[in-house]
Amino acid sequence: MKKLLTITLICLGFSVAGQSPKDKQTILSILDTQTKAWNAGDINNFMKGYWESDSLMYIGKTGVKYGFKPTLENYKKNYPDKATMGNLKFDIIKVDFLGANSCSVVGKWSLTRPEKGDVSGHFTLLWKKIKNEWVIVADHSS
Repeated sequence: MKKLLTITLICLGFSVAGQSPKDKQTILSILDTQTKAWNAGDINNFMKGYWESDSLMYIGKTGVKYGFKPTLENYKKNYPDKATMGNLKFDIIKVDFLGANSCSVVGKWSLTRPEKGDVSGHFTLLWKKIKNEWVIVADHSS
């Protein structure tokens, strides 16, 4: 029984050993780059943090949507100009690595919009390391 427990613990250690402080910094850097792109009014560059796949999942107030292109189109429809986009700020609450190639980020977003009124909410982002790059594969924002 002790051998089984030891082997299990060793295997668990290897399963999360793939991520490093560099991985966390990479994810936070992508979020910073997204913020800068948003604040410059550049939704296309904001989307570079997302997985370019039909399997990308976005969950918002209207429900679940799949795909990179529909998510991009939805952002462009809902934020047609800089006044509507406002100034984005992320406050990161928790970064939790779920394994060597997956991570969950919980935070708060806020848009300062002098002409349209400020709005804010929370988000959970599921990240995966695909082809050695961290990308958002699921976004639940409210």
